[in-house]
Amino acid sequence: MNFLASPTIVTAMAFSGKLSFNPLTDSLPLPSGEAFKFEPPIGQDLPANGFTPGDLSFYPSPIPEPRPETQVVISKDSQRLELLEPFTSYFPEETSNPRDLELPPLKILMRVRGKCTTDHISAAGPWLKYKGHLTNISENLLITAVNDEGGDVNVAFDHDHAPTEPPTDTIPGVAKRLKARDQPWALVVDDNYGEGSAREHAALQPRFYGCAMIIARSFARIHETNLKKQGVLPLWFADKADYTRIGSGDIVETVGLSDLLQGGTRSTIEIKVTPRNGELFTVLTRHTMSVDQLKWLRAGSALNHIRSVTV
Repeated sequence: MNFLASPTIVTAMAFSGKLSFNPLTDSLPLPSGEAFKFEPPIGQDLPANGFTPGDLSFYPSPIPEPRPETQVVISKDSQRLELLEPFTSYFPEETSNPRDLELPPLKILMRVRGKCTTDHISAAGPWLKYKGHLTNISENLLITAVNDEGGDVNVAFDHDHAPTEPPTDTIPGVAKRLKARDQPWALVVDDNYGEGSAREHAALQPRFYGCAMIIARSFARIHETNLKKQGVLPLWFADKADYTRIGSGDIVETVGLSDLLQGGTRSTIEIKVTPRNGELFTVLTRHTMSVDQLKWLRAGSALNHIRSVTV
């Protein structure tokens, strides 16, 4: 077991030899037979006359006034850095989405099996040199994830492939094909999706390739928030068994998101599923979107929303 305590408490416990020792109420036996009791330390929490200013040369420089005309120039040949373009919104202010405030029809890229950490989603190691180049680092999207339809690692199915294209490719390969066709997509994932280190690229990369929604048995909390910041809608299966009912190539549509984006307070969103082979059905999902996070989604990302209210 692990405990967090102050140095004073730890010292008192060390003298007593017991973790149950309470220096405020308990005493220690002395060799003479008498009892010894600690007295709480006394001191000033803050200096009575305030802190000395110290060496002013260590103070940060005054923040200069913004200069909008300033340009950040990055070589087009750079493999490590590139300028980020704002993500577009899926809703009418920025696009011609025919479904108004519902997400457009999304194609399921794949169903991810089992443990899928942020390192599965965006591998580290030698890839870290591309952290400043979203196009390049996105080439590692989900490359160690297991496809539940077949059990292969880094394999995805392209059910609409051209005659000149193979029916399978790497996961980023199929994601790029969908992006080239202007086909937004979604993922179906297992429990605790996105556990591990809280790396922003694990949310940036799927969004960059056109991911608009991820439906999970459950999410790791920080990654779920990171997805929201990038304008990706995270949903939880109300019935975890529905995870196996949706597969690659199926088309999914939200029902009820429009109500939320217009101020509704519902806690569930229905997903209408049109399978590649089979009859249409619906599954129920839950969301954890706050009022502010719904604004991020509608704007396309948290940064888009912040810019819209500050510029």
